Amino acid sequence: MSANEIISTEPATGIELWRGAVGNAAHEVALARAAWPAWAAQPLAVRTETLRRFANVVRSKLDAFADLIARETGKPLWEARTEVESVINKVDISISAYSERTAQRRFEGALGAKSAIRHKPHGVLAVLGPFNFPAHLPNGHIVPALLAGNAVVFKPSEKTPATGAFLVDCFHAAGIPQGVIRLLVGGPDEGRALAGEPGIDGLLFTGSARAGQALHRQFAETPQNILALELGGNNPLVVWDTPDIASAAVIAVQSAFMSAGQRCTAARRLIVKDGAHEPLVEEIGRLIDRIIIDQPHANPQPFMGSVIDNATADQVQESFLNLILKGGRAIKQMARPQADRPFLTPALIDMTGIAGLPDEEIFGPVLQIFRVADFDAAIAEANNTRFGLSASLVAGDPALYDRFWGNVRAGVINWNRPTNGAPSNAPFGGVGLSGNHRPSAYYAADYCAYPVTSSEADQPRASIGVGLREG
Repeated sequence: MSANEIISTEPATGIELWRGAVGNAAHEVALARAAWPAWAAQPLAVRTETLRRFANVVRSKLDAFADLIARETGKPLWEARTEVESVINKVDISISAYSERTAQRRFEGALGAKSAIRHKPHGVLAVLGPFNFPAHLPNGHIVPALLAGNAVVFKPSEKTPATGAFLVDCFHAAGIPQGVIRLLVGGPDEGRALAGEPGIDGLLFTGSARAGQALHRQFAETPQNILALELGGNNPLVVWDTPDIASAAVIAVQSAFMSAGQRCTAARRLIVKDGAHEPLVEEIGRLIDRIIIDQPHANPQPFMGSVIDNATADQVQESFLNLILKGGRAIKQMARPQADRPFLTPALIDMTGIAGLPDEEIFGPVLQIFRVADFDAAIAEANNTRFGLSASLVAGDPALYDRFWGNVRAGVINWNRPTNGAPSNAPFGGVGLSGNHRPSAYYAADYCAYPVTSSEADQPRASIGVGLREG
């Protein structure tokens, strides 16, 4: 990667996949602002049908799109296909959400007056996308933003620019005007420039908590701009008094190691009852030994691919070694089968009773175990984090789930399901360092348009009943 271009390589092979010139944030924002008024003036029905055409365009390119995502991220092809299917499904979900969350309403008032509630788009919205779901997650911002009548400048992660370019091409192929959805290729500098552009009316971000905090500071002087932050998590999975150890182990593995642990909702901490934990831990270990880790198109299909690049693999390995240096007991060591490629084996490490642990999101296949004495201690340990994105309980007793749901601090709370099982037709977001109270997914409509309240009458009728001298 040079100062003037971005080069994307396949993490599984190191082969160059794509290259493109670095863009200019001010130029892209100016184009979007010039195109926005005509798009906002289109009837909602026109914008809706145009986005339905986008879904059809993506559907027609599903195989090619999934292949590109798999090659650029290193994730298995089956998982890349599910991501493209989510991109397609997002359109109908967003249309339903917009109708429900921003519906026009009218009320009868006194003396024939009427009140109305309608919604307007903000204008030009910047979208900064992540690398782990480089199509689905930014698309979750872009589709509702366009539907509401905004123009969008989208900067994909510098690690997945090819996927971002493919996505924008699909929007243009569907008839979204060139100026209404713009692609900004670049790295962190271009992201900061886009966030600081005076021509934007808001920024929609999915990424790390550290980057989200920096954006929050950057937007401190511009309260007139919308800022929606979808950040990470140090997510707990509590397994308690369940007779089905096999299913609990599968849920733990799915929670912690799908997408090579590169999900913001991945379980980072497994909380278990001390003394009754060994059968579960042993079963998780047996499953880890069976996990196939390979390149995206391998046969048989892998459960896990690589992490995004060698620098990330180095960082995850370093974080795992740091846990050992702090006193952790490794049950499954992390290994790197190919020294020059970012494949990592899942790690399982017992961190019970160790003080001074970093409250951080290790964005890779590392699951920490914490043994506790009772369920109150399990809830306390689950809440022992500044984050609050997802949490899950595996237990047979509904009363335990009621206690868990009532006391755990998270925006996604599941029962006998993985931590990463969040439906697209529901709101998605967290508390604490996991977001700024602007949940996405079904509730994205809330931050893509603002409500306008009007008092209306067909004719002017007014009088002043007190406080005037006789004329």
